[in-house]
Formats: sequence, structure tokens, C-alpha cells
Amino acid sequence: MDIEESIEAIESGYEFLLAYAAQGRPASDETGGPGPHARPTIEGMASAMKHVTEVFADSNDDFEQLIAQDCKKAGAAMGFMLSQEKLGSEVVDNLNASIHLRAVLTDLFLYSEALRPLATEEESGVMAHDAMKKQ
Repeated sequence: MDIEESIEAIESGYEFLLAYAAQGRPASDETGGPGPHARPTIEGMASAMKHVTEVFADSNDDFEQLIAQDCKKAGAAMGFMLSQEKLGSEVVDNLNASIHLRAVLTDLFLYSEALRPLATEEESGVMAHDAMKKQ
């Protein structure tokens, strides 16, 4: 898993958890009943955060180190969640509201957007140049 895949797993996992929490599901051990269940998503997010932590922990970039620290904190909350026998919408909603998880998401949105404009500017520069040629 590379860093972009880890970021995508965290961001898409959060979107799933928001929808899951809104469903008002009772706490269950997730061995039966209608799915999908939150546990596999939380496991995937926790794994992705562990990867981000490992990649950025020794970075010379202060912001990447901050992301690693925030992922470690949010990962601890997710580990606590995963240690629970039953998960339902209410506890998932509380995880969604966690300042630690929100910090990770904000960090990753900022990090991703800061890297994307370079590609977008290059593409739009090429398109603008091509448009001027046609005039």
C-alpha cells in the first residue's frame, strides 16, 4: 500500500462511517444481520493510519511528522473501538466526532490538496496554451 492508497482508504472509510452512523444500527457482534458492518472499515482505516505513521514518522518535514502523530492518536481510538465486542451506529458516530479522527482527515485533505494543484496547474497551463494556439 502506498501513501496515496492509505490516504484514500482513510478518507473513503470516514465517508462510509458517516453513512453507517446515520443508519441508527443497534450495537451488534456483526456475526449476522444485514451488512455492511463498520468493523472491516475501521480495521482498514486503522491499518492505513499505521502505514501513514510509519512512512511519515522519520520525515524531515514537520507537517508530515504532525500527520504521523495525529494518525497514531486516531489509530489508538480505532484500536479501542475494535477491542469492543459490539459496534453500533452510536459508538461509530462518537468515533466520527473524535477530534483525533477529524485532525487526521483535515491533515490529509490539506496534504492531498497541497500536492494536487501542481498537476492541475500544469494541465490547465497546457490547456490554456492550446486554447491560445487555436485563436
